[in-house]
Amino acid sequence: MSVNPAVETIHQDGIGFSIYREAPSWDGRKTASIGQFACEEPEAGTKALADAIAALKAEGFQAVIGPMDGDTWHSYRAVVESDGSAPFLMEPMSGPHDLAVFSAAGFEPIAQYLSTKVKTADAIGDTVPPVEGISLHNWDGKSPEAFFGEVYDFSVAGFARNAFYKPITREQFLSLYTPYAEYFKRELIFFARRPDGSLAGFVFGLPDYGQGPDTRTAILKTYASAVPGAGHMLADAFHRSALELGYDTTIHALIHESNSSRKRSDLHGAHEFRRYALLGLTL
Repeated sequence: MSVNPAVETIHQDGIGFSIYREAPSWDGRKTASIGQFACEEPEAGTKALADAIAALKAEGFQAVIGPMDGDTWHSYRAVVESDGSAPFLMEPMSGPHDLAVFSAAGFEPIAQYLSTKVKTADAIGDTVPPVEGISLHNWDGKSPEAFFGEVYDFSVAGFARNAFYKPITREQFLSLYTPYAEYFKRELIFFARRPDGSLAGFVFGLPDYGQGPDTRTAILKTYASAVPGAGHMLADAFHRSALELGYDTTIHALIHESNSSRKRSDLHGAHEFRRYALLGLTL
């Protein structure tokens, strides 16, 4: 292995992964991450991972997290439970040996997440009370770059205190999301705005084209709010629009287990179909 490149890619006899030496810090420790992991045989994968961990410890790293492709803006998390259903669009997935190899190397869950499914009609409850001064607007569908530029500004400000947060540039952010613009449906994307037009929250959803072009499932991918009650308004607007468009099932994607949206999903009778974990190892 070469020493201390920011990103190092390992390929050897049925094994491949990348080491990211500028990963988000775990509880203030000097932290690296392991991502893009794949192996054909678990024993060989465990040995290769152990060798990488030993090298990182010798370099002075205090912790390793994974699977994570460098930061939480990119793919991260391992699947730890599944009902066997096909992956949905933009879902992080794991190889058949990933969890066993990371566990054998001493990694343990440090953050847990889940995805749920619900009948869209069941996700619509009583009329959601409006929040004073907040109005909802669909994305106009005209400029993905402008849309995601505004989402970037809001996300950077709103997510900065989250665990494992690491900033990226606007250009990096746009390069991650604008390639998916062809899958967007403006009726599933809402902004919550204050009277001065500034953003108070957003919900980003899209059809689950992983099931094919005629899918009847919508994905509530991300929503965030800086104003109490606005998130509830956004989620309600999403579900109503999804039902009107004919999406009879909704996926609530990649919810942190302690997030308030998990409680709201449970209230509507959603059921878990996948669980994920970010894994960590102290050195």
